Amino acid sequence: MDNIKTFKKHLEKKIITKVDLEKLYALNNNHIFRIINEFVDLCKPSKVTIISDSKEDIEYVRRKAIKIGEESELALEGHTVHYDGFFTISNHDQARDKENTQVLVSKEQQGIYPWINTMEREKGLKEIFEIMDGAMKGHECLVRFFSLGPKNSEFSILALQLTDSFYVGHSEDLLYREGYEEFKRLNGSDNFFYFIHSSGELMGDPPVTKNLEKRRIYVDLKGGRVLSVNNQYAGNSLGLKKLALRLGIFKANNEDWLTEHYFIMGLHPKGKDRITYACGAYPSACGKTSTAMLPGQTIVGDDIAYIRKWDDGYCHGVNIEHGIFGIIKDVNLNDDPEIFKALTTPRETIFSNVLIKNGTPYWLGDGRVPQEEGFNFSGEWYKGKKDENGVEIPFAHPNARYTIRISELLNADPMLNEPNGVPVHLIFYGGRDSDNMPPVLESFDWEHGVFLGASIESETTSATIGQEGVRKMQPMANLDFLVVPLGKYLENHQRFGQSLDFPPKVFATNYFLKSKDGEYLNGILDKLVWVMWAELRVHSDVNAIETPIGYIPKYKDLELLFKRYLDKNYTKDDYVEQFSIRVKKLIEKLDRVEEMYRKEKNMPKFFWDILNEQREKLNNIGKEKGEIISPLDLS
Repeated sequence: MDNIKTFKKHLEKKIITKVDLEKLYALNNNHIFRIINEFVDLCKPSKVTIISDSKEDIEYVRRKAIKIGEESELALEGHTVHYDGFFTISNHDQARDKENTQVLVSKEQQGIYPWINTMEREKGLKEIFEIMDGAMKGHECLVRFFSLGPKNSEFSILALQLTDSFYVGHSEDLLYREGYEEFKRLNGSDNFFYFIHSSGELMGDPPVTKNLEKRRIYVDLKGGRVLSVNNQYAGNSLGLKKLALRLGIFKANNEDWLTEHYFIMGLHPKGKDRITYACGAYPSACGKTSTAMLPGQTIVGDDIAYIRKWDDGYCHGVNIEHGIFGIIKDVNLNDDPEIFKALTTPRETIFSNVLIKNGTPYWLGDGRVPQEEGFNFSGEWYKGKKDENGVEIPFAHPNARYTIRISELLNADPMLNEPNGVPVHLIFYGGRDSDNMPPVLESFDWEHGVFLGASIESETTSATIGQEGVRKMQPMANLDFLVVPLGKYLENHQRFGQSLDFPPKVFATNYFLKSKDGEYLNGILDKLVWVMWAELRVHSDVNAIETPIGYIPKYKDLELLFKRYLDKNYTKDDYVEQFSIRVKKLIEKLDRVEEMYRKEKNMPKFFWDILNEQREKLNNIGKEKGEIISPLDLS
């Protein structure tokens, strides 16, 4: 009742209208009143607006984003552009702020997550509440309701969002499903995540965050919430995305399901009347998007999935989003035709941090003639323009983005919004290995598949002088977001798969194997063949060759698949070079895996059993057949 009384005071002060107050009463949830009260009192907005699922409310958010300058309309209908704050190339608001993203934990938990930033919870809350005090002064606060996952689904988690950024609100309308009506189904429960965001004090035209030195993004696991202030970039401000991923991982790993950094796609084999659904986890720059968007296949999601055990004996997965917040760099007609066509035709789309000239957006690697002048995140831009430190400013940011609904893509899967999700038949784990792993490899069983996922390595490129070839372990491509101990995370995977009648088959892919001369052995579209071979293996349509590290394809099957899908002749020489077992290099990889995981406490026994068994098999076969073993000698 105290919360309702407080809201009546807000009504008297004209902070909220009677119509909006009625929208809150309809939810019949005191927890929502409590949260809104707390943060309206703290952040002190001049107005509070409740956004329901109605088209009028949602359109209000889009129109207001344009009216106040957070977005500007472009030449094509539905297209807008947003800019995040920029001072210099090294000081901006155009990427995730890892340094100031902290996971709030108890004193006892500090030190057990060495791969992420943690802060003692009470200390962190005190600091960010001080920064958020008055952060929304003069701003309108939007109260939003979303569903992380399909509506009316056992998979989904509801999300309450308070933000004073209309760009954030508009982005969420493209990325997430409406949830106001779903909140009514809670019947007063507090079983939802919540996210508080303020862009803080603004400056300039377009209006951007001023006080970046006070940017904070704090993930409160105990409170099931994210608190974010003094930023606009969606990776820091859209709590429902990677920040909610952390909350989901924490929740799933303390229950009996999985939250994973997975795409979900439908595979459509030629000549077969079936759809096989696959998930996949790939670290940055390892081929995740290009796999999810392979020609002839369909996409359910490109980023985050909730996976649960289902009545049919399979696990099922849902995409928690129904949109894409994608890196636009190198999206062009040749490499990403479906996305490029969607981005260059009329539809509701938000571009961020790209160059605009005559109402048309341009970005790095778009395949068009580069522009020499226009407007970008630095203001009026011209070729050769430098920041105050003398560093040249590119015409578009390397991390420039696009936000679009998946349903706008021609390859959207019809099961995108299915409440029961899709059955997961196989999982891909992809890394970047120049000298050891073959292009595709099938695990022996589920536990071996978990081991493969835990052993993903991402190899640095030539972006940093002197650092090329440095390898970083990326378990399930999820290390940056893990908020439970690695041992617990892997043990939960093991137990989850064992609970299924039909656990997914697991495959490792590597699109970056190189020859001795440093040339890539895989063509850009060869991944379609590796993926479709895996699809055939799920249905036992082809046999495979057993190796010490897993099953690999037979030459005759790949020869047929290359011809069928790429109209390309695949030679036996190519096959031998790509699928030879590189004994020494694989043992070196196992040594790196062991070095990392020996630092972890309470690692499950199966992990060490598999590692030791693989090392023994590789040593034995190496003594018998040599350091590099042709697949033809194993068949």
